[in-house]
Amino acid sequence: MNRLTAIGAAVVLLLIVGLTFGTFTVKETERALKFRLGEVVRVDYEPGLHFQIPFVNNVRKIDIRVQTLDESPQRFLTSEQKNLIVDTFVKWRVEDIEKYYVTVRANPRQANLRLSEIIRDGLRAEFGKRTVQEVISGDRAEIMDLLTQQASEAGNSLGISVLDVRLQRVDLPEGVSESVFNRMVAAREQVARQFRAEGQEAAERIRSAADRRREEILAAARRDAEEMRGEADADATAIYAEAYQADEEFYRFYRSLRAYENTFSDESDMLVLSPDSEFFRYFDEHDSLSVTP
Repeated sequence: MNRLTAIGAAVVLLLIVGLTFGTFTVKETERALKFRLGEVVRVDYEPGLHFQIPFVNNVRKIDIRVQTLDESPQRFLTSEQKNLIVDTFVKWRVEDIEKYYVTVRANPRQANLRLSEIIRDGLRAEFGKRTVQEVISGDRAEIMDLLTQQASEAGNSLGISVLDVRLQRVDLPEGVSESVFNRMVAAREQVARQFRAEGQEAAERIRSAADRRREEILAAARRDAEEMRGEADADATAIYAEAYQADEEFYRFYRSLRAYENTFSDESDMLVLSPDSEFFRYFDEHDSLSVTP
């Protein structure tokens, strides 16, 4: 009985050991490498429960989630031999787990070191082709695209896929930032002065054209007025002439009445004239007025 008990205990122990060392679980965020005596024999495990031969096989699990390489700020020279401080980060993940294991021993730190060298070499080359103004203002997106492409090509040899390379910050060293800022302000002020001068010149041209047009309109109006006044005076003269020819005596009488009206418009008006003056001819009671009906 003691022998059967010992055998049973040994079987249970073997089952426990088999279940403990003969099974492994792969998560959704992992991939597994199966080794047999140190040699890779399988890499295509799907998430779930799997089996292995204890003490003959062993399994290495690899995280396939997106990893981040956050580089510390580094100095790079531009084509003008000016220093720029650049802060970058890289997003990557494992694509080929077997190649990843062979090249960097499936170690994320080793992969980050290799990627860091690739990114620094790329930044050094790209910044060396450009000026400070180009890097800061215009070519930043282009540099990130080029670095992503270069890092992705280099990452394929490591079994990883580079998803994105970003320049978080591009700054001048603290000592030269202020002088560069002052130069930029001076350049913008020069542009502003030029725009103001061009605006004033355009305003003067518009004002001169408006004044010239005004004078032309006024001159034309005065000319038309003089022409109309001349025509009116000619018509009035013609009317007066016709009236005079129709009845000369009545016309003289009418003119005298108008003269009396204009002369004696106020009670205080006074004239010193001879009674037999021509001006009073129509006041003479002995003088008869002949008016043609």
